[in-house]
Amino acid sequence: MSSMTEPMTSQHRATLAVASWAPLLVLTNFTLPMVTLPQTARSLGAGPTGPVWILGSIALGLSSMLLVAGGLADDYGRRRVLVAGTGVLAAASVVAAVSPTVPVFVLARLVQGAASAAMLAASLGIVGHAFPTGAERVRATGRYGAMIGLGTAVGPLVSGLPAAVTSWRAAYWLMAAGALVLAIMSARVLEESRSEVPRRLDVPGVVLLSLGVAALVAGVTEGRAGWGRPVVLEAFALAVVLLAAFVAVELRRPEPLLDLELFGRPAFLVATGGALVVGAAVVGLLSYLPTVLQTAHGLAPLDTALLFCVWSGLSFVASLLTRHVRLGTAARLALGLGLSAAGFAALLGAGSSLSLPLIAGGLAVSGVGSGLINSSITHLAIESVPAHRVGMGSGANNTARYVGSSLGAAGMAALVGAFGLAQGTAVAVAACVVLTGGTALAVLAVRK
Repeated sequence: MSSMTEPMTSQHRATLAVASWAPLLVLTNFTLPMVTLPQTARSLGAGPTGPVWILGSIALGLSSMLLVAGGLADDYGRRRVLVAGTGVLAAASVVAAVSPTVPVFVLARLVQGAASAAMLAASLGIVGHAFPTGAERVRATGRYGAMIGLGTAVGPLVSGLPAAVTSWRAAYWLMAAGALVLAIMSARVLEESRSEVPRRLDVPGVVLLSLGVAALVAGVTEGRAGWGRPVVLEAFALAVVLLAAFVAVELRRPEPLLDLELFGRPAFLVATGGALVVGAAVVGLLSYLPTVLQTAHGLAPLDTALLFCVWSGLSFVASLLTRHVRLGTAARLALGLGLSAAGFAALLGAGSSLSLPLIAGGLAVSGVGSGLINSSITHLAIESVPAHRVGMGSGANNTARYVGSSLGAAGMAALVGAFGLAQGTAVAVAACVVLTGGTALAVLAVRK
């Protein structure tokens, strides 16, 4: 175990290095279709709603399985869950690479999402167990959070470069190879850890939560093609019923999948609520913005990928340097949200005019903010729960992030559809400015 004064041992360094590859791989995979969506849709013969599912299906798999994966990792072994998830990601990536149609590709991405959930929950649990407190935990969570920013930089490049030379499919073969390497390294390097008092599997909680979140994200995804359609309304109604039943069941269980008493902890509220906002206002906006720039201004996929490296690259660097920011974790989170709001303000005209210096400047400022956000939320996610429930904290945090990302991307698509490309983009970006800025103030209020 590390402390505030002890340096990292070689085993700690190896653990952090291998565990941090998981968010890097997951976010690389998550962002693969962002800059190649038009080419992928044409290749697979996508219909009107096909591009929506090509882009959003992985979020459904992620968000519906994260809390389940966190509980399994805590109770049955974090290394075991990480290795299994990484192996499944490799297999699903092969299926994505050879997919002949949209349904096959979407199914592969759904499975990739479930595998990614296992990887994120288990890997953050491993880091939380290896670094239980003090300055070394701040440094470790900063490095782990930095990989989220690096993954968002690598993903568009990994898909954009092969697409320019051969095909969008090459990126998924690369993903399969990377996942296989990580599975082998995890099995050989990481030590097993689990809760000292494992719980029985909460089967009703697993079923109700997974299906409820899946119904919610499916409704949001289909909603991009029209919010009044029967399939959308039915999905939302089903989500409400299932999630209400989940809460009722969990309140009565002695060993719940999600301990609802955690919501009485201010730090847990800040971590989970902050992750929801980050997903909606940061991940959601930046997932859709490449499509806006390509459609409105004719940028090529590789051009868009390189432009967004400004944001993701600075996010990576800022997360690594978090330990030098002499603020408490909640204050760092508020600062990151404030910088994101300031940077997004420079993107208000992105749908109507192309000013590369202005867009790059806005992405740079918001990238620094995102780096502070990623390291702070990662730290809060494991700091705000008991030590034996770090997987639960990780699962709740990431569930909020990816549900938020689905809501944000769907909301932006809806605004663009309702108001047109230029005005809709401006309204969506303005909403993200207000949401991130307002949440920064709320975090400061909760902190005090």
